[in-house]
Amino acid sequence: MKRFNNILYVVGNGSNEMTAFKRAVDLANTNQAKLTIVGVFDDIIRLKSSMPIANNLIDGIIQQKKQEIQELVKGISNHNLNIEIKVFTGKAFIDIIQEVITYKRDLLIKAIEQPESFIETLFANTDIKILRKCPCPVWLIKAKAQDGYKQILVGLSYEPDNPEIDRINQQILTMAGSLALAEFSELHVVHAWRMQHEDVLRSNRSTYSKSQVDEMVKEEELARNKWFKTTVDKSMVTLGSEASSFLKPKLHLAKGSASIIVPKLVKEIGAELIVMGTVGRSGIAGYIIGNTAETILNQINCSVLAIKPEGFISPVTLKTT
Repeated sequence: MKRFNNILYVVGNGSNEMTAFKRAVDLANTNQAKLTIVGVFDDIIRLKSSMPIANNLIDGIIQQKKQEIQELVKGISNHNLNIEIKVFTGKAFIDIIQEVITYKRDLLIKAIEQPESFIETLFANTDIKILRKCPCPVWLIKAKAQDGYKQILVGLSYEPDNPEIDRINQQILTMAGSLALAEFSELHVVHAWRMQHEDVLRSNRSTYSKSQVDEMVKEEELARNKWFKTTVDKSMVTLGSEASSFLKPKLHLAKGSASIIVPKLVKEIGAELIVMGTVGRSGIAGYIIGNTAETILNQINCSVLAIKPEGFISPVTLKTT
């Protein structure tokens, strides 16, 4: 999958970083890309204003973090990368996103922060903020996942009159297809659909008979199925006939709520990675992941690759001097 030039890897707080870090190194090698590694200490910089005598302690902590990252790098052999190491001490997600914007990073990779108890969500607060506000693709990797992916799942959105939706669908299908080829993975594509206002049409307030509503639902299903196949076929053409013949994506068209259908399918097929598009709302900077997507994310236990639409503007601004 040769499409990245400037990869940012964020070292998390978990004890097992090697799987995620190896993924970043492999991608950088494959793409002949620059790789930058950052370690973060959330808001530790505040100590400098509240405890001036702590400056030496902070400097020592930063040096220790750099040494830990250097040890992480030493654990990966067979790479010819010139790796740059940085440590941030401000608000973690802001520093990370400012790094992406300033240096035009085109992929952010990070191990998923694991919850400390069963009542916490799988995706930690920092991860969700990065997903919402980072302008480049974000790859959150389950730290203990196996090397490689056997099953990759792509979720498609449907808004036939919205060209942004079509573009993001093509982006994620092409990227997932490229990754599936590189990993020799099975590619699954899911679309969860419902007919708008079906419940109202079936209520006592409606003048439509059951058979009429059934017919409308059937027509909607046929339209969605046609759109679904056309959309996937379009992306396969982009990848080429040989690649398309090898992949043969498995399509899952299911009636129901995406927040129920997608997590259920992730479990059924044993997906190790889900690739999803995150679509902004016009006029609202950074409004990128809605309630449905976040509900899905908090129900799945696999890696996530989230892709932004072209032209997305992050609400995080650069530091002023």
